[in-house]
Amino acid sequence: MNGVTKNRLKKWAILFIVWGWLMLFGSLMGYVERRITYSFLLEDIMHILQIALPVIAIAFTFYFLVEQRRDKRGKQLRISLISLWIALVVSMVIVNLIQQNVIHEINFELQHPLFMTLTAFAITATALILRYRFMIIGGVLFGLCALAASYLKLPEQLLVESLAWLIAFIIPGHLLYARNKKINRPNERKSV
Repeated sequence: MNGVTKNRLKKWAILFIVWGWLMLFGSLMGYVERRITYSFLLEDIMHILQIALPVIAIAFTFYFLVEQRRDKRGKQLRISLISLWIALVVSMVIVNLIQQNVIHEINFELQHPLFMTLTAFAITATALILRYRFMIIGGVLFGLCALAASYLKLPEQLLVESLAWLIAFIIPGHLLYARNKKINRPNERKSV
């Protein structure tokens, strides 16, 4: 990993953490809704969080990207990553359209592993663009989790996906963020 990319990568760690936790939360809530009985109050709280948290994450991402626009050297990196993740969303829409055209319904037990596979590709491509080894490994493991999820029913697929987000985004994001804090901390003298 070269020095310029390494410095830029440190800035992106917060996005990995925010989106990783959001997607992990979303997957776990999908599992909870399908497998666990809970109160109406908890249901109301979960519905509010399922709307509020993505809105907050999207707003934070836009704020982050606007702040990063000041760094003119990172323009190609930003364009590449934004284009990659937009292409992922478009690919997911196309998968749904193909499913609807071929089998005349959306089979969620098929759709979910396909979406996980596309996401694994996007994570791995992001990691390759950023040259971040831990996320490359996480992207490959995300793909293996997609394969494992294809053998399960939808609620359990969501549980496997939450594990995949932990491995592919949250852990590498926190490791990178911790390294960033350690590197940016002023030198402290050791007193004997």
